[in-house]
Amino acid sequence: MTIIRQGSLFDLQELYELEPTQRFEAIFSAIDIDPIFAVVTKKSRFGRPVELNYAAMIYSLVARISERIPFIKDLVKRLKNDLIFRLDCGFLVSDSVPSEAAYSRMITIICESNVLEEV
Repeated sequence: MTIIRQGSLFDLQELYELEPTQRFEAIFSAIDIDPIFAVVTKKSRFGRPVELNYAAMIYSLVARISERIPFIKDLVKRLKNDLIFRLDCGFLVSDSVPSEAAYSRMITIICESNVLEEV
């Protein structure tokens, strides 16, 4: 049985040498978030708020790993204070910053499904 090695998408050093905006664009273009988005999108009018930008929330979780932000609390704080980071993650200027509870609900929904294995 032969072992097939898959090449990496990016050279890690090259990725960290890019400007943050270019780095996020490179990472986000390689990830297909449609299956994750389908799982977390609200299907009824009851429960969590509808006006959350779920695609931007998913991208911000990926950016959190890239930027080495340890906690969701710190991610929410950075989104509130850094407009460029917020726009890079896909939030509009008119979008409100999601709360820690909104991120917690979304992470719980993602963990309960098998969508990350598919992606």
